[in-house]
Amino acid sequence: MKRDTLSISLVILALCVLGVSASAQDAPVASPDFFKINYFANNGVAGAPDATVRIDNPGSPFVTEGPRPPTDLCAMIYVFDNDQQLSECCGCLVTPDGLRTLSVRHDLTGNPLTGIVSNNGVIKILSEIPNGIPCDPTTEAANLVPTIRAWASHVQNKVGTAYPVTETAFTDATLSAAEFSDNLVAQCFFAQRLGSGHGVCSCGTGD
Repeated sequence: MKRDTLSISLVILALCVLGVSASAQDAPVASPDFFKINYFANNGVAGAPDATVRIDNPGSPFVTEGPRPPTDLCAMIYVFDNDQQLSECCGCLVTPDGLRTLSVRHDLTGNPLTGIVSNNGVIKILSEIPNGIPCDPTTEAANLVPTIRAWASHVQNKVGTAYPVTETAFTDATLSAAEFSDNLVAQCFFAQRLGSGHGVCSCGTGD
């Protein structure tokens, strides 16, 4: 009787372990420093200043074994309105130790897919190995790597006669398979292939 009880217990334990393993495979994996997110606000509001996004490739080799030279990176940029719809996307090359500067008003929201400029929204950046010239943000055959760094200025709500401006670094975020395939790559592919030139952002200045 004890032997039968032990056997049943071992079977239940094995099933539990398999269930946990399956759940772990389906769960999103925390970002190893390649998915960044920030916001913009009061964009294009009369009297409000422009906001700026700055992107840097620190030049750190992303391969840790053996000597590796600094590597060019692509900053794949996806701009969403606050209604969760992708407005613009583009891929921008950033060379080692280079600084790319983008205007939120002109480079990131000036050519919206729907023709309606977003006043408030979210900017997402993926750090990838270059997959072409220019960088292509519409492919699922991505090689995500560290170590893009980015900052954004924010136009806060009006206080008196002025709009205060703050700046924060982009925050690391968790990237799920659904977020990558459906929300970023698929929507960007639709925007760039069917938008008749709309929905494509610009890479600003610098490299």
